[in-house]
Amino acid sequence: MTELIPLLMFAAVCGALMFGYPVAFTLGGTALAAAGLGIVFGIFNPELLRAFPDRLYGIMQNGTLMAVPLFVLMGVMLERARIAEDLLVNLAKVFARLPAGMAVSVVVVGALLAASTGIVGATVVTMGLMSLPTMLRNGYPAGLATGTICATGTLGQIIPPSIALVLLGDTLSNAYQQAQLSAGIFNPQPVSVGDLFIGAIVPGLLLVAAYIIYLLFVARRELAAAPAGESESVDLTHTLKSLLPPIVLMLLVLGSIISGAATPTEAAAVGALGAGILAWSRGALSWNRAGEVGRNTLQVSAMVFAILIGASLFSLVFRGYDGEELVTSIFNSLPGGVVGATLLVMVVIFLLGFILDFIEITFVVVPIVGPVLLAMGVDPVWLGIMIAINLQTSFLTPPFGFALFYLRGVAPEEVATGAIYRGVVPFIAIQLLLLCALALWPELATWLPGRLS
Repeated sequence: MTELIPLLMFAAVCGALMFGYPVAFTLGGTALAAAGLGIVFGIFNPELLRAFPDRLYGIMQNGTLMAVPLFVLMGVMLERARIAEDLLVNLAKVFARLPAGMAVSVVVVGALLAASTGIVGATVVTMGLMSLPTMLRNGYPAGLATGTICATGTLGQIIPPSIALVLLGDTLSNAYQQAQLSAGIFNPQPVSVGDLFIGAIVPGLLLVAAYIIYLLFVARRELAAAPAGESESVDLTHTLKSLLPPIVLMLLVLGSIISGAATPTEAAAVGALGAGILAWSRGALSWNRAGEVGRNTLQVSAMVFAILIGASLFSLVFRGYDGEELVTSIFNSLPGGVVGATLLVMVVIFLLGFILDFIEITFVVVPIVGPVLLAMGVDPVWLGIMIAINLQTSFLTPPFGFALFYLRGVAPEEVATGAIYRGVVPFIAIQLLLLCALALWPELATWLPGRLS
């Protein structure tokens, strides 16, 4: 019975979360309850809990995680200063004469916004408020309009530099080191957040390109489904002033990480400062807005670190009950070896994406399964990209996908929920095709990091 306790802990967390309890307290509370009962019945070593303060100190000393509040600040600043909205309006004018022009501009701007925030809810809500009414007025079917916005909003899982990749990179780095130590190997240069950023470039660009190709195909097949907008005169100077600064800022942030000129945290600091300067130069940075941006950044950052602390305690107690050995034995007994184990992990993560956000999955699930898979020879960069796209697909899949709920909350009442569900199906198919392509050709994720390392 003792060996089943780790599985019971995991089931208890999932059950509590389905009833709406806060994630951080659910993780910590479940861990403390399991440890307390184990101490009472003499099946858990209380000395293991002495390692928890060291773990908290390690979190505070983790320089990579400092990138999280800085990237959040950058994204919130670009959103609240209406820089992203200005991007959408001007790109829509540029593509106005083309069939599906409005939808293409939504994908491009949504990808840029997703890269700067990495938070699915923020991007979907922002794009829904900015572009959905305009697309409906221009004659787009509700399904195509809502599907485009939902799919674009989930791009923050895979397009760097995003918070999801920062957290995944740090977690996989720790899992990789743990897998090496268990095998008696030490690599002084483990996988980094920068490696994950570089590995995500090709899959992210392929996904954006596939979205655009699908929209152009729909427009060609049925012009009324993705009509061209009204032709408007384009002020080239104003358009360039609107488009270039934020795009240059994002390229500067990503380029400095890829080139090795800056760490992700240093690049995030540049991005946050640059976003503030952009907002100030446009006259959009008042004291009230700065306070609003600061409060929003504090709320998101506090949520992330509270979950990380709860997940750290959970993983400590989970390992105290030999949970890692249990997972290893389960994976080793699966048919298909490493392929079967990886497939099982992907299915479980996909299903958990219906009830958990990427932060909880990154901090709870990845530390449990990551070391086992990496010890079996799975490439850490490939695994990180597969997890990111898998979660992206999960957040988009009816009836429980988070992106659908977010858009439903801001969509007009006349837009039926069924139309939203039907609209995302082609985009889900595109993402599944990309997952299959990555499974068949891992080089799509691993080639570029290998060339630039």
